[in-house]
Amino acid sequence: MKTWTFLVLSILFITGCVSEYDEEAALPTVRATHADATPGAASIPAAPVDTAFGNYWYQGKAELTSYTLEQARYGEMRPGKAVLIFVTEDFSRKKQVKLDDYQSAGDDAVKVMKLNLTKNFNTGIYPYSMMSSIFTPVYGDKGPHTLKVTTSSQEWCGHTFSQINLKGDTYRVQLHSYFESEGEQTVDLDRVMLEDEVWNKIRLNPEALPTGEIQIIAGTMFQRLGHTDFEVETAQASLEAVGDDEKAYTLAYQKRDRALTIRFKTAFPHEITGWEETYSQGRGAQAKRLTTRATRAKSIMLPYWRHNSTADDALRAELNLD
Repeated sequence: MKTWTFLVLSILFITGCVSEYDEEAALPTVRATHADATPGAASIPAAPVDTAFGNYWYQGKAELTSYTLEQARYGEMRPGKAVLIFVTEDFSRKKQVKLDDYQSAGDDAVKVMKLNLTKNFNTGIYPYSMMSSIFTPVYGDKGPHTLKVTTSSQEWCGHTFSQINLKGDTYRVQLHSYFESEGEQTVDLDRVMLEDEVWNKIRLNPEALPTGEIQIIAGTMFQRLGHTDFEVETAQASLEAVGDDEKAYTLAYQKRDRALTIRFKTAFPHEITGWEETYSQGRGAQAKRLTTRATRAKSIMLPYWRHNSTADDALRAELNLD
């Protein structure tokens, strides 16, 4: 009965962000569900196909959550705002872009959980604006590995852009930077877990998060702020209860003495309540070990792509963004 109800919901509900040329997002498609059996793969078992999942993620809306941000930068703490935007979309596996018409895409279509993560904060006179987009398959039969990550960073010195694409058993990483020492880079890395995909894995199936010693590629925002090389690293991962209704997933990196902890609700839909990231900034005697913190402020479900008139400005205040 649950499966039948889910099928009906899948037909009725629309999802995804739409362009000004597209009146409605594509209908979700129901996939078979099984996990990747590749030994050592950073697998993400299929999300549960049930009424609760369909009711929440296939209602034609995105989940928008604002956070009060304390961002460590240049050895000091900076106040700011962060936003997590989760929504399901139909995606092209081959082109790795959002599909305009999933019905004609055939086997190339894959349902993904998309996260847009934004950070905005000031460093003295000039502002930082950062954004990451992460695309992770919802259903296991289309592959358990995140297909794409993009991250951009803008500040008054200039702007940079990085992109990670799944290419078979490899993640191809491209970096475009205005810094001479970084320049234009392309590097191929082993297909291991991405730090950036942890956010989506929490929303899909947090009990499937790997624990113990793992191989991982650090987050693209950390790479940008730290100007570090893209590489496969070793981290110790743990999943622990925090109080009665929350859990925390922690990644402790061995090489950089860095730790990231993401807190989330134990019960579905596993809302993310905040996160902390600690590492040393600066060099030598001037280095400081600081902790960036984000605390949830407000969350709403909304088809935000339809709310782009001046009359919708009040919604930013509702999200505590103004």
